[in-house]
Amino acid sequence: MGTATEALAAYDQLTERRSRFLRIDTLCERGADAFPDLLPSRKALESEARRAQRDKQGLERAQGVFLGDVLADPAAGAHLCHAMLLPHPRSAAYRAQFEKEGKIQLAGARLERRGKASLLTMSNPRFLNAEDETTLEGMEIAVDLALLDPQTEVCVLRGDVATHPKYAGRRLFGAGINLTHLYQGKIRYLWYLVRDLGFVNKLYRGLALPDASPEVRSIEKLWIAAVEGFAIGGHCQILLTMDYTLAAEDAYLTLPARKEGIVPGAANLRLPRFVGDRIARQAILAERRIDCATPEGRMICDEIVPAADMDSAIARIVERLTSSGVVSAAGNRRALRAGEEPLEAFRRYMGVYAREQAYCHLSPALIANLEKNWNAATRRA
Repeated sequence: MGTATEALAAYDQLTERRSRFLRIDTLCERGADAFPDLLPSRKALESEARRAQRDKQGLERAQGVFLGDVLADPAAGAHLCHAMLLPHPRSAAYRAQFEKEGKIQLAGARLERRGKASLLTMSNPRFLNAEDETTLEGMEIAVDLALLDPQTEVCVLRGDVATHPKYAGRRLFGAGINLTHLYQGKIRYLWYLVRDLGFVNKLYRGLALPDASPEVRSIEKLWIAAVEGFAIGGHCQILLTMDYTLAAEDAYLTLPARKEGIVPGAANLRLPRFVGDRIARQAILAERRIDCATPEGRMICDEIVPAADMDSAIARIVERLTSSGVVSAAGNRRALRAGEEPLEAFRRYMGVYAREQAYCHLSPALIANLEKNWNAATRRA
């Protein structure tokens, strides 16, 4: 592992002094080729990926140190955040199809146009809509397409109907990270960074343009979440980026990342704004469950509705938010962010997160926690 000075010199060389944008995965791939003393090679990572989580050799820690150093630097970190807010390289290939047909099915996500709204359904029904490597790219492309669609004014985020025997036929917002895949070593360290700097940050900040700061110009729409069943872990994190959250009266939220052995994305940065420091610490450090219909739940959820009325509630809020036009939506979102979470604050947080998550992800404690709290050793992929 190199020093922060070496990491920043490498970043400047790879991006030609920040004159071109590289996504995190591409940055680390090219960095490994050019700076083998800083980052593990693709061949070594391919071998590492075949190992169960308990058997990994910890090669990805070097990526965490490198990215932590880059994100800790104001100039390089802001540039990397900007790169990850640009449309995904594969989004353009799907854009014409979605604009013509008004629907598209991607791995882990389904997008369809319904009147003035783009409805994005998170879909991994066998695993209660959990997030993993199979859902990450499709979800980011779907977010891009929803934001770029000229025929819709707002976006709705909802979970798919589960097929898991315990919840078969029930619509669920989502169960967070796929712990079975995590335990089996099928989720790489970079997954966390690509997720939180990518589609999750796009939900909050919109799509960036290459020639302007994301805080000055962006492509944005209002986002409405419809929470049914539960929003666990990463799906609870997603709610902290929404503009309006509907929740079924029997739904609940949890952030069990400490129990799993990881850091819960940007929840440590964002949750205290919603519920205060004490409740945030209880949720993150002591697995406090927050029922949506309680006073604490209403600090995160804007409206509680009977589960059977969710479809009509979505239609009603879409109509309310679009009836007078949404011309000021982007401006108001930027103004709110300027006070609550400017990009600089997010960049500083992600510098800490990149390093800490690498050590958590590769810690023996993670395996112990998953076996103790999740019975992970007996789960099947």
